[in-house]
Amino acid sequence: MKVEQIYTGCLSEATYFIKSNNEAAIIDPLRETDKYLEKIKSENTTLKYIFITHFHADFVSGHVDLAEKTGAQIIFGPNAKADFKFYSAVDNEVFNLGQIKIKALHTPGHTLESTCYLLIDANNSEYCVFTGDTLFIGDVGRPDLAVKSHLTQKDLAELLYHSIHDKIFPLRDETIIYPAHGAGSACGKNMSKETFDTLGNQKKVNYALNTNLNIEEFVTEVTCGLSSPPSYFPLNVKMNQSVNKSYDDIIKSGLTPLKIDDFKKLGESSIIIDCRKPIDFANSHIPGSIFIGIDGGFAPWAGSVLENINSDIILVADPDRVEEAVKRLSRVGIDNTKGFLEGGMEAWIKAGYEIDKVKSIEVSQFEKEVRDDELIIDVRNNGEYDKSHLINSHLRPLDNFSNNFINYKANSKYYIHCQGGYRSMIACSLLKRKGIHNLIDIKGGFAAIAKDSSLKTISELENN
Repeated sequence: MKVEQIYTGCLSEATYFIKSNNEAAIIDPLRETDKYLEKIKSENTTLKYIFITHFHADFVSGHVDLAEKTGAQIIFGPNAKADFKFYSAVDNEVFNLGQIKIKALHTPGHTLESTCYLLIDANNSEYCVFTGDTLFIGDVGRPDLAVKSHLTQKDLAELLYHSIHDKIFPLRDETIIYPAHGAGSACGKNMSKETFDTLGNQKKVNYALNTNLNIEEFVTEVTCGLSSPPSYFPLNVKMNQSVNKSYDDIIKSGLTPLKIDDFKKLGESSIIIDCRKPIDFANSHIPGSIFIGIDGGFAPWAGSVLENINSDIILVADPDRVEEAVKRLSRVGIDNTKGFLEGGMEAWIKAGYEIDKVKSIEVSQFEKEVRDDELIIDVRNNGEYDKSHLINSHLRPLDNFSNNFINYKANSKYYIHCQGGYRSMIACSLLKRKGIHNLIDIKGGFAAIAKDSSLKTISELENN
């Protein structure tokens, strides 16, 4: 028997490859299937099942494409409805795979079709359970991501409580928990950096598995402090219920090199995403382009800040990162990448076309020049801001940034910062796109402010 976690850090997502004898199963595959096909070939095995824990909201799964290429059967839990052929397991149904068994445990709460898959080994022991977004390491799934449900958040949280207590708690403490996500995913609020653990240890450290919590207290704990889910989540759910554009065609289109004039013409009706480093974007970029650096949370931020993920996209990127950018965009349903600027910004500048810049300053300069009455915009999330922030800063989380454009004035000056300098450059590009240009980005963000300046923060004031 073999169980392998295939973890994708930029999405905080875990896919699982399971093999017993010459039969294999994959749980929650990403959209690109090549690596799974290579894995199946290298393991000299046949893919029998594709198990899906639920209709994912944070990425587009590759189950339909993988099933077409391998002949494997797609398995969902109860209540699943989709536009493609699949098998809907009933609660406690068992699937044979070589010498092992995989048992479907219906665990509604995160969504109504959410299902965990229990692996029972050749010794008839509960070896591990693939919990999807029902149970994470250090957390449980958000009970508010169901789409078109008649149930309230409270109703879903109560279902989640019963699912965990009725289906997960009775398993052996030695059973390994394999979730669909780790820290950094928007599908939970308190995930640990670890990507697997034993159930016994989670009972000790996971707040949601505290046996002293009654159902009312559990509901309060799991629903308190949830930020709004990203705007692309409902669209990804719909895509995961449908047959979508060919992944191979998406990649082929995105890898089209565009001459300067063709790129400029396409740019009139397309969104330009600049995938380079923040400092490169600050020094020179195409007016109206949106910075989303490929070395950060590229795809989730693209899904979150683009007003319409179905828009045509063209890229400014280093040549060796173009395919990676197109692939990562497709993971969150951004399928209409039409090509990239051949020759990059150097070619654009050489052609004599207009460029724009973002003023970006060191913390030492910021400390010298900022006045108490000036506007400081903090684009971190609520939790980061609550922990510590500059006393005169204004919270404008990047994940809800588009709803706040009306609050900015073209003739005002704004200092923009995040935690480390990535999100603030995204925010600057979005504001510039809306005609707000008097912006100053603070290099290194709040981490540098806290470390290298004497500017007062709320936490510092409270300790005095």
